[in-house]
Amino acid sequence: MRRTALLATASALVVGMIAWPAARHADAAPAAFAHPGVTVSRAQLDFTRSKVDAGAQPWKGAFDQMMASKYADLNRTPKPRATVECGSYSNPDLGCTDERQDAIAAYTDALAWYLTRDDRYAKKSIELMDAWSAVIREHTNSNAPLQTGWAGSSWPKAAEIIKYTYTGSWPNSGRFASMLRNVYLPEIINGSDSNGNWELSMMEAAVGISVFLEDRTSYDKAMAKFRTRTAAYVYLSSDGDLPRTVPSQNLDTKAKIVNYWQGQSTFVTGLTQETCRDLTHTGYGISAISHIAETSRIQGQDLYGTDVGERLRQALGFQAKYQLGAAVPSRLCGGSLKLGLGPVTEVGYNALHNRLGIAMANTRTLTQQQRPAGTNNLFVAWETLTHGDNPS
Repeated sequence: MRRTALLATASALVVGMIAWPAARHADAAPAAFAHPGVTVSRAQLDFTRSKVDAGAQPWKGAFDQMMASKYADLNRTPKPRATVECGSYSNPDLGCTDERQDAIAAYTDALAWYLTRDDRYAKKSIELMDAWSAVIREHTNSNAPLQTGWAGSSWPKAAEIIKYTYTGSWPNSGRFASMLRNVYLPEIINGSDSNGNWELSMMEAAVGISVFLEDRTSYDKAMAKFRTRTAAYVYLSSDGDLPRTVPSQNLDTKAKIVNYWQGQSTFVTGLTQETCRDLTHTGYGISAISHIAETSRIQGQDLYGTDVGERLRQALGFQAKYQLGAAVPSRLCGGSLKLGLGPVTEVGYNALHNRLGIAMANTRTLTQQQRPAGTNNLFVAWETLTHGDNPS
């Protein structure tokens, strides 16, 4: 502890900030992985199923929304590609939308299987996973890491439910695992120095894939990067005058930090690195934080009581306040915000409010207004159904 304190003090003297340490032992992979265990657990699925069967709200409405969506269509035709090429803002889009949406569909069908026990949905989920695992070999162009993170966040959620709850056969599950190991994981596991939502989404995928593969080394590496990035993505006043940083980005002056934080020079608790960009991308980052924290909790290491939970709580409350229409002060993003937070509040709100008893008034209001939360068509889907007021 003394050496860490000295290093932190020295860093603070040099650049006016400290970098968050690597993940502690408590964040390490469990001795035995829990399955299904990526974002949603068997207990959560059982709770949801009981509520849907009883016609209780908001779960029944959320279920109906999911089942009426294009993602639950049993006539869906998968569109796999050997090379998925994604440029900035998916331009060009050569398989990008198809891949993300087929992955969401596989997860949707897996949920539909569990909640209805209609094995047509399990078979459809398997069909989608098999189609892609037989064909895809790489992601290319500038958005390849983010694309891999988005699609790679949905695939293991689907696979976990099918592999560990479906009683029918999945002969190509090994090939699917090889796809995750050889095509997805190498593209994301080393992280990104782009905007923080990139690395957070990439680490969400890496953590989920690691759970499915039972890859402890990758799990630990992804979790360490997640802890570092989360501390650098959401500002708390306890961080000091300037936000924490990711060491590899060399943000060693205030001017560099301000530029990276979209020109914002006044830092207040709950502000994120992308708030002054727009709340949509901020929502991507917040969502990934909540998903990783939820997966970690299922795997036996609850991060909600750590700085991760506090940063998540403050980020949700800060963004929700303005999404709900609060006036933007001139010191914040020049007095103007681009809204559009998205359906990203359910997981964090459920964990922090319902499980830990934290009030979170603004987040509560926004969460209830947005129910049932649907999908952002990227990597977030059906979280009122799976996590809305879910005590499990």
